Amino acid sequence: MLALLKRNFILYFRNRSGVFFSLLGALISFLLYIIFLQKNLTDAWSQLPDNTNLLNNWLMGGTLAVTGITTSFTALTQMVQDRENQMDQDLFLTDLGIWGLQMSYLISSIAISFVMQVFMFAVMGLYFKESPVISHLPEITLIMLLSSLLSSLINILLIYRFQSVDSLGKLATIVGTASGFLVGTYVPIGVLPDFAQIIMKCTPAAYIASLYRQILMKEPLETAFTGNSRLLKEFQEKMGIQINWQELLTKEETYFIVVSISFVAILLWLLFVKVFSRRK
Repeated sequence: MLALLKRNFILYFRNRSGVFFSLLGALISFLLYIIFLQKNLTDAWSQLPDNTNLLNNWLMGGTLAVTGITTSFTALTQMVQDRENQMDQDLFLTDLGIWGLQMSYLISSIAISFVMQVFMFAVMGLYFKESPVISHLPEITLIMLLSSLLSSLINILLIYRFQSVDSLGKLATIVGTASGFLVGTYVPIGVLPDFAQIIMKCTPAAYIASLYRQILMKEPLETAFTGNSRLLKEFQEKMGIQINWQELLTKEETYFIVVSISFVAILLWLLFVKVFSRRK
């Protein structure tokens, strides 16, 4: 197992262009914010004190969620490449068998996604000159792990039956483009039509972004909205800090949704592997 994990890890980071393109969705949302959205959003919320710091943390939360999606997808490309080259047939014959092989792809994807989220967190923190609150680091790490797990599970279900890297590349383009919209970094969820908001709320990425934002923005929110709970609620809803289903979801409710989706995704993945192994 360790040998396969090491192999997948090395193959991912050896492909420098692949690493860059796996981060492209996150980089686009980051650059789009710096070039266009930052000024528009700070002007829109000009009544808030230190709104630049507040909105920078909002952007960081969404970008980290995008990073989890796109990097795990790229990491799982190795599974399809092995299938296309019939390398998986040789790997099936090892002591690990099909279950060990599939587990190695999943664990590699989770590990790579986590590492790349840490990298993007550091890059954005340095750019914005934001020092994370030390007491928040354990929870940020937990969210990164949940994001890596959930993104890897969803992506492995999406690509499980793909047979060629070329056809997978078309899906990768869609995933990379859509992820920024789904977490609300290109356009905040609150300014979209109701139908678009419902689509975003039905995707796991929105809840991961919400968790990130609730942690990263905790202190800035308390400072900016002191004594103004009505405006705070409006801001949280419009900016997707807390997801609104008739009322704003609490952090605990958001965690419950993420964990529940992850559990269902694990069961579906186990079912996929079992069905696939029978066909082998």
